[in-house]
Amino acid sequence: MEIISDPQQMQQQALAARRQGQRIAFVPTMGYLHEGHLSLLHEGRKRGDLLVLSIFVNPTQFGPNEDLDSYPRDVEHDTQLAKEAGGDLIYLPDNASMYPNGYSTWVEVDEGLTNTLCGKSRPGHFRGVTTVVSKLFQIVQPDVALFGSKDFQQLAIIRRMTLDLNMPVEIVGMPIVREADGLAMSSRNVYLDADQRKRALALIEALRLACHLVAHGEQSVATLIDAVRDRILQEQGAEIDYIQVCHQQTLADMEKVDRHAVMLLAVRFGKTRLIDNHHLVEEN
Repeated sequence: MEIISDPQQMQQQALAARRQGQRIAFVPTMGYLHEGHLSLLHEGRKRGDLLVLSIFVNPTQFGPNEDLDSYPRDVEHDTQLAKEAGGDLIYLPDNASMYPNGYSTWVEVDEGLTNTLCGKSRPGHFRGVTTVVSKLFQIVQPDVALFGSKDFQQLAIIRRMTLDLNMPVEIVGMPIVREADGLAMSSRNVYLDADQRKRALALIEALRLACHLVAHGEQSVATLIDAVRDRILQEQGAEIDYIQVCHQQTLADMEKVDRHAVMLLAVRFGKTRLIDNHHLVEEN
């Protein structure tokens, strides 16, 4: 598997592939790959002739008291996993090549999408995300880019960015991949101790409770949020960042459940912040 660190070299290789008529599939990551990432690679393999994975722990999407320095990294293991999943090329830039001295350009999506949910407690986070993703799209030149739907807000924001800026990239959102017991896979799960790991199952159990209530006729968002909050707070050490029910496209808060409703959660256990989400109405 080829590894490229220089952005100009990556861009030249991508443009050469496109001239040869190859379709480029792209999976942007921060590394420390798990089965969720691998599901994106497997789908990308089906959709592209050249499958590119990027690994870059993007400093501009971390706040001053977040886990940039401690974010887990294992490039050697990531390379092996990507190769086994059918990847062709890894783009592995460093901070200096992505944000050289004098860098002063940012990409931002309207506050309606970015200041809610995770954006409330992580100011500037999504500006960092949209900036780095737009740069990666310029460098890798993908035809299709694949993202996990665990980061539901991020996916909605990236869809809006590509639409508004006429980026010729198809955005594919893939289903959440879960551990056998239901916990959404995340690189940050490694931070959880055994007790926190057990208590973290409250997220998926609470989401399933909400879906159960909706299936039995409950439509009041306030009632659902109360039930979910009560379930999560049964767990010692759980600190709720948010529980919201939003429209799947606009992320606008909803008062009554319909087929567009998604429940989104962010909960801390110790220093570990976990997110999860679930559509409240089963799609036929």
